[in-house]
Amino acid sequence: MAQVTVRVGGYSHPVACQDGQERHLTNMAAEVDKRIGTLKAMGMQFGETRMLLLAALQLADETADLQAEVAALKAGGAVAAPAPVVAGPDPVVVERLNGLADAIEAIAAGLERA
Repeated sequence: MAQVTVRVGGYSHPVACQDGQERHLTNMAAEVDKRIGTLKAMGMQFGETRMLLLAALQLADETADLQAEVAALKAGGAVAAPAPVVAGPDPVVVERLNGLADAIEAIAAGLERA
């Protein structure tokens, strides 16, 4: 088992992976770090946990979209055109992500107390 230290959001994290997967893990960490950099560039100033959560939610959303595309292609259906790139953050999306983050943090705090 290999051990890799990745840097995400300005913090170092030791992570274990299968031998030979070090570069893949480093690339994935770089993608998460890029997402956090984008969030910070939008003016979001949260702690490490919240920034990681918001980046994870973005990645999960993209994964869900890609899974839906794959399912549509396998079924022989048409795939919707990608959404146009927006110049800045959508305040509605930012507010919803913040609400989700608050709810997840509340759940996690309840689990810690249990």
